[in-house]
Amino acid sequence: MNRRRLFSLGLGLIAAATLAACSGPYTVSSEVATYGSWAEARKPGSFAFDRLPSQQENGQVSALQARMEDSARAALQKAGFTEAPEPKSADYLVSLGARIQAQDRAPWDDPLWWRWHGSYSSWRFGYGPGAWPYRSGFGLGFAYPVDVMDRRFDRSVAVLIRDRQSAEPLFEARASNEGATQGDAGLLGAMFSAALSEFPKVDPKPRRVSVQAMR
Repeated sequence: MNRRRLFSLGLGLIAAATLAACSGPYTVSSEVATYGSWAEARKPGSFAFDRLPSQQENGQVSALQARMEDSARAALQKAGFTEAPEPKSADYLVSLGARIQAQDRAPWDDPLWWRWHGSYSSWRFGYGPGAWPYRSGFGLGFAYPVDVMDRRFDRSVAVLIRDRQSAEPLFEARASNEGATQGDAGLLGAMFSAALSEFPKVDPKPRRVSVQAMR
């Protein structure tokens, strides 16, 4: 077997391993907090998703809202709710929210970086004329490319359940986490499941909840 064939085989194995690693179950951990006045004697019933006028318009916003509702539907059913055929016949109205915010962080923002004692040449430090031990100042010239900065995403979802007839807010749940990707429908579904995992328990103190999701 020549080098070219070995190289091609190596690439094939790496690709297969990558595909295997990107599929299957994985664990999503979120910080969850719940609020409200859900009475102990009150039982879950039928629900309908409640959309704002801007969320009812046709187009991308409406499509995104529909996908978010699809992600939350299983979590609501697991909590004991059943979807009503139409909003007017529902016992409860459910409002959903989701937010994904990107945060750019340089590699040296990590506190572990400052305790690293490896080969400084790999980071391409450059000391200027004012560097230690001179009193004129300490200068470091970084040649680290900006495009390798580690981008992280803050992700959060929210669920609000109201009595349809009185419009009284009864239960609110929020789940948040962060990761290297924006996430997909499976991740959002896991976050909604985490938010409603202890329904109807109310505890505003954030706590860690882990839920399994599928890629």
